[in-house]
Amino acid sequence: MSCIFCEMIEGEAPASVVYRDEDVFAALDIVQPNPHKVLVMPTRHVPDLYTLSEGEAAALFAVVPRIARGIRRASGCTGLNILQSNGRDAGQTVFHLHIHLFPRFRDDGVRFDWSGEMPERDVLDDMARDIARAMQADSS
Repeated sequence: MSCIFCEMIEGEAPASVVYRDEDVFAALDIVQPNPHKVLVMPTRHVPDLYTLSEGEAAALFAVVPRIARGIRRASGCTGLNILQSNGRDAGQTVFHLHIHLFPRFRDDGVRFDWSGEMPERDVLDDMARDIARAMQADSS
């Protein structure tokens, strides 16, 4: 299996490296809708969030705020989005888990549309219970 992110981590493909340790690798994205956009990923090939271990998640997210602060200082951004996609239907195109740290600026023209329905509270409560039950089943 060929994975461009694994190749970057191994030094077999070019990368503008921001951060590297035993568990986490971060580099500038080759697509820069706003300057200083960074991708943060586990060094082990993990295809998506569903297969990420809790330890790997802890290592990954322990570094994210530090990199975010670095982006803010380097770019002067006034905001930052964290994006992470799982599966084709969510827009994932490289199947090695990665987190987009996307610096934002006033009037940068980038828009995310989060519009949708606003269900009644009882419907939301039912969904919350469904997820909690599924989480219990997953841990047993």
